[in-house]
Amino acid sequence: MLPFSTREWGGASFTDALFTATSATCVTGLVVHDTATYWSQFGQLVILFLIQVGGMGVVTMAVAIFIFSGKRIGLKQRWVMQESISAPQVGGIVRMTGFILKTAFAIEGVGVLILAFRFCPEFGLGRGLWYAVFHSISSFCNAGFDLMGVKAPFSSLTGYAGDPVVNLTVMLLIVVGGLGFLTWQDISSRRFRFKEYRLQSKLILVTTAGLLLFGFLFFLLYEFRLPQWDVLSPMEKVLAAIFQSVTPRTAGFNTVDLARMSEPSQLLTILLMLTGGSPGSTAGGFKTTTFAVLVLSAIAVFKKRRSAQCYGRRVQDGALQSACAIFLLYLLFFLSGGILICCIDQVPLMDALFEAASAIGTVGLSLGGTARFSLPCRMILAFLMYFGRVGGLTMIYAFTANNRAASSQFPQEPVTVG
Repeated sequence: MLPFSTREWGGASFTDALFTATSATCVTGLVVHDTATYWSQFGQLVILFLIQVGGMGVVTMAVAIFIFSGKRIGLKQRWVMQESISAPQVGGIVRMTGFILKTAFAIEGVGVLILAFRFCPEFGLGRGLWYAVFHSISSFCNAGFDLMGVKAPFSSLTGYAGDPVVNLTVMLLIVVGGLGFLTWQDISSRRFRFKEYRLQSKLILVTTAGLLLFGFLFFLLYEFRLPQWDVLSPMEKVLAAIFQSVTPRTAGFNTVDLARMSEPSQLLTILLMLTGGSPGSTAGGFKTTTFAVLVLSAIAVFKKRRSAQCYGRRVQDGALQSACAIFLLYLLFFLSGGILICCIDQVPLMDALFEAASAIGTVGLSLGGTARFSLPCRMILAFLMYFGRVGGLTMIYAFTANNRAASSQFPQEPVTVG
C-alpha cells in the first residue's frame, strides 16, 4: 500500500493490496490489476519476494533463516519442518532443507540464464534480466504472475505462443517445481533407478506424466482442431497443447486466449486445476497423490481387494481416509465459491467455476473476470486461495487440534453404498 508501490503515486487500496499479497503468497497468480502496468518496480519486487516465500514455504524459509544465522534448530522446529515438506522422518531434516534451498536456487538460476537469452535482445539488458528473473521464479514457484502486460494488459505469454525457448523453459520450471522436494531427492540420489524410489515419488511421477499426456492429447486432437485456432501454425498448436496441459499444474500462465476455448476444454482445465501439484512442492491443489490414492482405492474395489496397492506396496488406510476428506473439502469449497460468485455478480456459471477452481487450486488462470468482480467475490477468491495453499489437512487439524482420538469403538453395522 506504500505510495511508491504503484506506477501512479499514491499506492493501492487496502482490498487491492490484500488480494494481490494473498495471490502472491499463495502462489496463485489471480490479479485485479495488470502486474506490469499498475505496479512499480518496487511493487513488483515485493510481489516477487512473496512468490518466493510462498513457493518455498513459510516454514522452509524460516528454517533457512535459522541456518544462515547460526541459531540452533530445536526438535519442535524440526518436527514442523518435517510436516511442512511431507518428509518421512525428522532425522536429516536440516540437511534436507539445505538441499531444497540449493536445488531450488540452482534451478531458478538456470531458468534465468535461458530466459535472459530471449528477453535481453527484446527488452534490453537491464530490463531483460529483470524479466528473466521474475518469470523464472514465478514459473518455478508455480505462481503465474507475469510482466508481459507491457505488450497488452493481462496478456500473459500469448505473445510467445510459437516461441519454443520460452515455452519449453517455462514448462520445465513449472513441472520441476510441482514435483515436490522429496521427489527431487529421490531423483538426485537414485538417478534413473525408478524401482528404488519411494512409493510417493513413484505415484507423483506416474500421475503427473499421465495427467500431462492426457491433457496434451485432448487439447491437440480436439481443442486446437476447432476453427477459432486456424490462425495458429501446426507447431504453435503442438506447443499450445503441451503448454495448456502443463499450466493447470497450478502455474497460471497461458499462451492462448482461454476465453476462446470450447466448454469441454474449459471443463477439463478446471479438473486439472483442482488436481494441482504434488505434496511438499511449490504447487497447490488437492495434490496428485490424493488423486492417485482415490484411483487406486477404486481399482481395489473393482478387483475386490481389501486395500489399495501398487508397485508391491499397500497404501495405508489412513491415507485413503485423508484423501477422501481432502477431496470432499476441496469439492465443497470449490462448488460453494463458484455458486456464490455466480449469484452475487451474475456471471455465467462456467466462468464462476473456472475462477473458483483457479483460486482453490492456486493456479491463476482466468477467463478475464477477476478484475471485474465485486469486492465480496474477490474476498471469496482470496479465501479459496488461502485454503488451497495452506491445504485441507492443515485446516482440519487447525480446527480439531483439541479433539483427542477415541480409545473405544462402536459396534459395526452394514450400510449399503453404490
